[in-house]
Amino acid sequence: MAKGHEMIPVTDPSGKTSSSSAMSRKGAYAAASYMACAVLLVMFNKAALSSYHFPCANVITLFQMVCSCLLLYAMRFWDIISFSAGETQSVSYNPATMVPHKTLLHTIPLAVSYLLYMLASMESIRGVNVPMYTTLRRTTVAFTMVVEYFLTRQRYSHTVVGSVGIIILGAFIAGARDLSFDSYGYTIVFMSNICTAVYLASIARIGKSSGLNSFGLMWCNGIICGPILLLWTSISGDLERTLKFPNLFSPGFQAVMALSCIMAFLINYCVFWNTMLNSALTQTVCGNLKDLFTIGLGWLMFGGLPFDLLNVVGQSLGFLGSCLYAYCKLQGR
Repeated sequence: MAKGHEMIPVTDPSGKTSSSSAMSRKGAYAAASYMACAVLLVMFNKAALSSYHFPCANVITLFQMVCSCLLLYAMRFWDIISFSAGETQSVSYNPATMVPHKTLLHTIPLAVSYLLYMLASMESIRGVNVPMYTTLRRTTVAFTMVVEYFLTRQRYSHTVVGSVGIIILGAFIAGARDLSFDSYGYTIVFMSNICTAVYLASIARIGKSSGLNSFGLMWCNGIICGPILLLWTSISGDLERTLKFPNLFSPGFQAVMALSCIMAFLINYCVFWNTMLNSALTQTVCGNLKDLFTIGLGWLMFGGLPFDLLNVVGQSLGFLGSCLYAYCKLQGR
């Protein structure tokens, strides 16, 4: 690596985080950045799948991976970023993968969970309207707490557990009279919740032990999952359907796809940054806090859900629970 180049600040994977420690200012920035990117990504993905009726959610995921890998490769090649903390020229790595083979193998479980998380999340957006999608996704906090307990024996205070309970209660109240119930869509969302919980817990466990920073983890995910997803989309016929898509060269559709790829890159970095600075559960609750804005934009832009007072009460409870959790973290409880 050429010396004298100032690199973009990255997350130090060696830093220990505790569920009982107060959230730092950097952790608060990471959480806020994630929430902003998440709202925009859902909107752009929903526009591509619903407004333009693009039939291949997996191809969008593939485009996002390819764009992310190209950008990371260029930034690493020009020494704008590094893939690990304290990286030096003495580090031996394969020029094709840009990380040591041993490290690449160490991240395979994380990459597999990432692929399942991406595919399930993208498909779940298609099957459910935006307000109910965000409502059902709030139950991810319960899955995350369970997975964190089994993987890392992580325990939380009664106040934190209570705030999570309020979030889940709000989710069930909000969906109690959903007139647009879709069993397939709901099943996919819950599968997405499980995949998300496993993925975030894997970041907290594998990410810190691999020696890679957020950019390095993103790179390993891309080069491992990209070929698998390319093969899958080829076999399933998604690539052929994409080439025949009537709006493929529409400026509006291309703009949506480009913005979706940019937001996917930013949100992937923010997910690693937030999870490694704070915790997997904090990352999940941040997803709930941004839901208020996603729901409002979803109603305005895409519709799909009749107004119902019970739904509003449920959404408010979920938001209240998320705020209570944020307060507990800021107070170090």
